[in-house]
Amino acid sequence: MNTRALGNQGLRVSELGLGCMGMSWAYGAPGNEEESISVIHRATELGIDFFDTAEIYGPFTNEVLVGKALRDRRERVVIATKFGFDIGEDGMRRGLNSSPENVRRACDASLARLGVDQIDLFYQHRLDRSVPIEETVGAMAELVRDGKVRYLGLSEVGAETLRRAHAVHPITALQSEYSLWERGIEDEILPTLRELGIGMVPYCPLGRGFLTGQIKRPEDIPENDYRRTDPRFQGENFMKNLDVVRAVEEIAREKGTTPAGIALAWLLHQGDDIVPIPGTKHLRHLEENAASVTIALTADDLARLDMLGEPGAIAGERYGEMGMKAIDR
Repeated sequence: MNTRALGNQGLRVSELGLGCMGMSWAYGAPGNEEESISVIHRATELGIDFFDTAEIYGPFTNEVLVGKALRDRRERVVIATKFGFDIGEDGMRRGLNSSPENVRRACDASLARLGVDQIDLFYQHRLDRSVPIEETVGAMAELVRDGKVRYLGLSEVGAETLRRAHAVHPITALQSEYSLWERGIEDEILPTLRELGIGMVPYCPLGRGFLTGQIKRPEDIPENDYRRTDPRFQGENFMKNLDVVRAVEEIAREKGTTPAGIALAWLLHQGDDIVPIPGTKHLRHLEENAASVTIALTADDLARLDMLGEPGAIAGERYGEMGMKAIDR
């Protein structure tokens, strides 16, 4: 697998990363620890060296899992984690908190859970509007100077916030949702990233699994899975969005590959500064996703796929009301 420069600060990672959230949280029951560790180990064998986690995943348990899985190969991997919530000792989330004090506390706690001396890429998970971004990034920059963090990132912030943050300390990467069914960053945010030399890390590049074609009915989603409340997976929205999946499946058949492979290949073709982090807790899906780096799409293929994400083609917001309020646009 090839590598890509993530931003212009010197960080290089595999062209595809691995999102580890679903191994511990959100998508139904947590995965089996042994299988999850096997997935992470297999990812490194396939050339994937970029692993994404966060304090909120679990909470806390995903960082422990990722640290355990990568302990014997630490020098060969890039570990990214995220902070930004006020989380009690009982694991209850009490809102956002990006105060300088919480930045330092969260970093030390993540270092301990991961079992590492330095975090490679430390993101603010969501913008805390009660704390000026300059103060938050200033505290993050102190962590770089202290050697606890190598590079800084933000997640789901808009162009103005990016500029203000980048003026305090170079931002290496922005993590935001970006896929064939969520292209809201293209008009303003992606050009700003390229102007400033910031890399793009798309999360949910498979539309929370919808673009894989494996979810045919709302009932296919486990009872304790947060997608049960996702607006795009509800009623008429679900049925309309199936049209997009069918179109991706058609192109996948023509190419002799999987719908997931096509969706990831489309993202990889959007620029060498883009590094998707599809998540999975299953070996088969990992290997299918990794194969996407070998899929060549023609100009005609790309044009057909581009049409799927045009305004009005996707039904429903990508989060519920509270989730959308947490996005800085």
